[in-house]
Amino acid sequence: MNVKRWFAWVCLALMIVTEIFLFRANHERDDALTKLHDAQQQLHDAQAQLDTLSTSNAAAQVSELASLRKQNEALTTKNSALQKNMEAMQLKVNTLVAEQNQTREHLDTARTALQLQQQNLQQLQNAQQQALAVANANACINNLRQIDAAKNQWALEKNKSANDVPTVQDIAPYLKDNTLPVCPEAGTYSLNAAGVSPTCTIPGHVLPQ
Repeated sequence: MNVKRWFAWVCLALMIVTEIFLFRANHERDDALTKLHDAQQQLHDAQAQLDTLSTSNAAAQVSELASLRKQNEALTTKNSALQKNMEAMQLKVNTLVAEQNQTREHLDTARTALQLQQQNLQQLQNAQQQALAVANANACINNLRQIDAAKNQWALEKNKSANDVPTVQDIAPYLKDNTLPVCPEAGTYSLNAAGVSPTCTIPGHVLPQ
């Protein structure tokens, strides 16, 4: 039982760790997407400014145009880097998702195996209980035979009729160790009259007729 509980806790811990890594990867991917969007917006704004300046007096705007071109190149480089970072984040998310699915498959397989083991164990316990019940019934019936034989011998030696009811003390000398046997399932014996078979309070513990 401790092994089953330990295995269940390990599987649960693996699932939690996987969920944490997946959450972090999604968060990093969303952050990268936000940065990419901002960079694209800045690139768009710079391109718009560049287009505006291109239609104006080029000679008067040479310095600013060169600056905007440098800014455009820097933003293009940043945009490319962010795209690569986003691709890497997406790959990481896909890997974590695959690992999570694999972990769930392993957990399902282990759960199925555990259920089968529990079913087999329950079947074995039922078979053992049935075998024990049969053995106890046979032992009790054997006790009843000994009691019945002791009653018959008592009635014969004491000239008792079939309606006379003996006590435990009456038949004790005819029993092993002078002691009334005990039902293995704690049933209570009734001696009954000499002409009536003794009985046990446990169902099924009955002398065959």
